[in-house]
Amino acid sequence: MQGTEDLAGLLRWYVAMGVDEAIGDVAQDRFAPVTVPPPVSPTPRNTATPVTPPPASVTTAGGNNAANARKLAEAATSLSELEAAIASFDGCALRRTATHTVFADGTPHAPVMIIGEAPGADEDRIGRPFVGRSGQLLDRMLAAIGLARSHNVYITNVLFWRPPGNRKPTDDEIAACLPFVWRHIALNAPKLVVLCGGTATSALLNRSEGITKLRGRCFDLAVPGLKDSIRALTTYHPSFLLRAPARKSESWRDFLELQSKIEEL
Repeated sequence: MQGTEDLAGLLRWYVAMGVDEAIGDVAQDRFAPVTVPPPVSPTPRNTATPVTPPPASVTTAGGNNAANARKLAEAATSLSELEAAIASFDGCALRRTATHTVFADGTPHAPVMIIGEAPGADEDRIGRPFVGRSGQLLDRMLAAIGLARSHNVYITNVLFWRPPGNRKPTDDEIAACLPFVWRHIALNAPKLVVLCGGTATSALLNRSEGITKLRGRCFDLAVPGLKDSIRALTTYHPSFLLRAPARKSESWRDFLELQSKIEEL
């Protein structure tokens, strides 16, 4: 009886630590002869796909709103000035339905900058990004590799206002906010950018593939206003992991890659 209780306690501990698999998808034949695969040339870990998004592309969907946003963004010379410019910007209709403008959280000029999609209900109510359930999951994932918004992580979103009902942002809404996002990256000047989710990934990398194909990959991101490109890593948004917990193992591999990139800095 005592042994059964110990095993049950061990299983509860595994669940609390995020373990969701105990066996593989295919049974292993332990009696099969061992074959040694031929050696292969290792793939360099530092390889990355260069990305050079043209700054003018942000106006293709947003029209005058995106052009006005770009003027305001370029005039900002500090993060505080950029925050004030975003708060005064009326070119995005989401501003009229949101409770707060959600600018950023964490440590300014930290080496790691995380960019998500848009504020949710909790973020709109409190006025800070990633404070709901998905933010709590993100904090746990960051802590597992020695990161925290309190000293080495800076967090923001592509959109600064919550879409009603947490719906997917429109192209016009993204285009109106994107000039501020580019300027946000330039003024913060991180060493690494983590793009969380399909919206942030497609907007900043200008790629048509879905996040399931792009996650786990590394890109060299050319940022207007910065001389050198910034390494960008892609991964799932934490809110997606809450809906699809089986994907957590993939994100964990992404975060281990993030940890290795930090160690290379």
